[in-house]
Amino acid sequence: MKKNLAGLIYTGEKTDRLRELTVMRSVAALPVLGRYRLIDFLLSNMVNSGIKNIGIILQSNYQSLLDQIGSGREWDLHGKRSGMTLLPPFATTDSSNSYTGLLDALKSNMNFLRRNEERYMAVSESSFLYSLYYEDMLKFHLDNNSDITLAYTKDRDVRRHGTGRYLDLDDAGVVNNIEVDPSLPRYGNTYIGVFLMRRELLIDMVDRATSQGLHHFTREMLVKSLARGYTKIMGYELASKPFYIDTVGAYYNANMAALEPEMRKSFFNPERPVWTKLRDEMPTHYSSDSKVSNSLVADGCIIEGEVEDSIIFRGVTVRKGAKIKGCIVMQDSIIARGAQIENCILDKQITVRENAKLSATPSYPFVIPKNLTI
Repeated sequence: MKKNLAGLIYTGEKTDRLRELTVMRSVAALPVLGRYRLIDFLLSNMVNSGIKNIGIILQSNYQSLLDQIGSGREWDLHGKRSGMTLLPPFATTDSSNSYTGLLDALKSNMNFLRRNEERYMAVSESSFLYSLYYEDMLKFHLDNNSDITLAYTKDRDVRRHGTGRYLDLDDAGVVNNIEVDPSLPRYGNTYIGVFLMRRELLIDMVDRATSQGLHHFTREMLVKSLARGYTKIMGYELASKPFYIDTVGAYYNANMAALEPEMRKSFFNPERPVWTKLRDEMPTHYSSDSKVSNSLVADGCIIEGEVEDSIIFRGVTVRKGAKIKGCIVMQDSIIARGAQIENCILDKQITVRENAKLSATPSYPFVIPKNLTI
């Protein structure tokens, strides 16, 4: 069964609401949980499900993403006959360096779809942080004779007014209707941007849809397929809690959730490890005066001050007398003596001067763009 499934990850979602966090990177390249990027979880989900042939559709601001995934060696995706295929927009003749959405991206990458030998395709967008075992999803798909299977969650935390895609399901899990970007969602099942279907059917549906001038994968292609009644679409409920990373607040909350032991177990299943880019670091050094509570601290750090309820990435230095509370501090940042920061998100390589004070609320965390001294 595993050999019959290939993967495709689309990283071209709009990221305006993430503000400074995605000015220079795609949402898939967002640093999360101390030492990872969002793409690490998406790739690991597929690799742990036995998928060995994965395409990654790139859009804009993808240099950071390329730096992270490299050749795919950390995920064992650097083989000769299978592995990771990078699909930048400039590599196609049908694209003008920018996709209008997933349907346009699929059309522009038909060569990847056609040359694969796997019978089924698992396709994931990149704005959700989730854990999914695709082999179980494929079994569900086959057992129900489904044409298309959409992954969804009943978690109300991922619902949004005016945006999102919501499924109307019957008792058997068959999708009867889909609403896209409603002002007030009527259905309690949120589609997380992951679907599975037969590869040849995907090629046929994308080709037909684009030849008719359609542009939106869900709003136009899926909804019209339902209306015509010739496609059986099933909903597959996600077993774990997902996080929709569409705003600064949602990004902050997803990271802070990892401070809860039960959520850490959900993120990090020892039977399905999350792989990431290796960076050889010394173990974190804690001075005798340091105080750390309820925090995730990555390797390569120097902690001399106080850290509470925070996520500290690799290579961060917290000097004596500094206090960090409720913060996300990204890689290689320096918090100088006496500095106090609370409920802030510090991007990479930030220097906070001595005795500086930055404070916000958990509802509206303050974001400091990368490479600044404040």
